Amino acid sequence: MHADPDRPREFAFELALCSHLEEATDWVLGRQLGAAVAAPARRVVDVCGLVPGPAFDDRAAVSEQTVPVRAITSDVGVGEAVFWRDAFDCHRETARETVDAAVEAGFFESEIRGGREYVRRTTRYPEDWFASLVGVENKPDLDAPGDLERQLRTDVSLGLFDEVVLATESHVTRAHLNRIPEAVGVWRFDPTTGERTVVREPTPLDPTAPGVELVAERPLRTDVTVVSEAEKRLARLRVAERTYGKGWRTYEFPPCANVRATDDGRPYCAHFGRVVDPGRECGGDCPAFEAGDPPAVDAATLRDDRTPWVGDPAGVARRQSGLDRFL
Repeated sequence: MHADPDRPREFAFELALCSHLEEATDWVLGRQLGAAVAAPARRVVDVCGLVPGPAFDDRAAVSEQTVPVRAITSDVGVGEAVFWRDAFDCHRETARETVDAAVEAGFFESEIRGGREYVRRTTRYPEDWFASLVGVENKPDLDAPGDLERQLRTDVSLGLFDEVVLATESHVTRAHLNRIPEAVGVWRFDPTTGERTVVREPTPLDPTAPGVELVAERPLRTDVTVVSEAEKRLARLRVAERTYGKGWRTYEFPPCANVRATDDGRPYCAHFGRVVDPGRECGGDCPAFEAGDPPAVDAATLRDDRTPWVGDPAGVARRQSGLDRFL
């Protein structure tokens, strides 16, 4: 096992919270998602809870995968197919990757005319398929906060999420609350029992207003940028689509005889008696490693059974009248 005890603890805490939220809410959950606008990778939110909206079933019918935002905002429509390159205002390689991903997700259909590829949407994209987004930052030990305060202040000032919550295993004191922005809700969560106590309710943020995003920090200088409502709208759509397509069971089980899957699909090591992080703790350098077949876990079926997410939907692809003459 790797020596750093904090990372495995945070990983196990995060997975336990996701499992709990699957049972306690009707949210669709995703883990480790870019949650900024100017530089999405700069801020990664631990958990995003997507609250279904009125047209959620329409979105679920399209694909179990992420639909690229560039495909949604492109000039590709549901009517006549268009030459793929003409539908995008971006680099050719980016457009090519977007088309391929949209076809793979079932959002685009592709056909060849005179040696050129044409694409069209298989359906209109539902505008109100999610009602809100909840960003959850996990910090089991508040006595080792790291950059927690800066991260939460950025989340509140940017306002990408409708609500922001801090989840912790620690006893929350008045001093802790004073260091956390007032708009941030606080949960105390016990990953062993699955008990969640609301210490403070979050204050709703306004995703329709401009936000302020921290983009760089230097000695004696902090750079910020003002993010428009339109930019936030696209970023929220990206987060929502990534949440829907990615989920939270993103890890692979190691080929170790000591690892089994819990009923909710978490990797549990019988030797150490706890949930482990396969990407950081498992492998040949672990003293308890014993070669064996990895557990057979159907993460998609678990997610389908436990959340509104739909695995392997029938899809919405259809043949447009008259296209046969081009084939």
